[in-house]
Amino acid sequence: MDSNQPTGPKDPLDPAHWVDRHGDCLFRYALLRLRDAALAEDMVQETFLTALRSREHFAGKSSERTWLVGILKHKLIDHIRRQSRERPLPAGDASGGPLEELFDEKGRWKNRPVQGPGDPSTALEQKEFWEVFRRCLSTLPQRWADAFSLREMEGLSSDQACKVLNVSATNLWVLLHRARLRLWRCLETNWFGTKAQRP
Repeated sequence: MDSNQPTGPKDPLDPAHWVDRHGDCLFRYALLRLRDAALAEDMVQETFLTALRSREHFAGKSSERTWLVGILKHKLIDHIRRQSRERPLPAGDASGGPLEELFDEKGRWKNRPVQGPGDPSTALEQKEFWEVFRRCLSTLPQRWADAFSLREMEGLSSDQACKVLNVSATNLWVLLHRARLRLWRCLETNWFGTKAQRP
C-alpha cells in the first residue's frame, strides 16, 4: 500500500498542529488581557491541556481556533475571578479628573477621538494600533484592566462581570469609567494625537 495515499477523512482536531496553527493567536489574546507574558504562556498551555482532555466534546459547530479561544476565555475569566478574591478594591484615583467631561450618563464617550494615521475605520485592524492599545492597557491598575477586559473585550454582562470581580454594580461602573478615562487619555496622546491637533 502506498504510504502517501490518504487513509480517510482527516481529524479536524489534530493536537500535533495546535501550537503551530494557533499558539501565536492564543498567546496574543491572553497577553492583551493579562499583560504578563509568562502568565499568558501558562494560560495557553492550560488551554491546550484542557482541549486535549476534552476533544471528544468538540461538536464541530465552530472552527478549531474558535473552540480553543473559547476554552482560553474561560481560563482567563477563572483566573481573574481568583485574583479578584485576593486583591482589595483600589482606593479612588485623584488623578482621574471629572469623568463627566468625557462620558455621558450611560458611560459612552461624549467626543469621538480625532482622526489618527490612516482611515479610522481600519485603525482597529492595524497591528500598530493594537500594540499602542496593549501598552495603554498595561498602564492601568490591575482591577481596572480586569473590569475593562471582562466587560468590553470578553463581552460579559455587567452582572457577570460583577460576579467574577466580586464587586457591586456601582463599583464596576467606577472601575470601568476610570479604565476608559485612562485609556482615552493614553490613546489620544499615543495614537489619535493631542487635543491641540483637533480641527
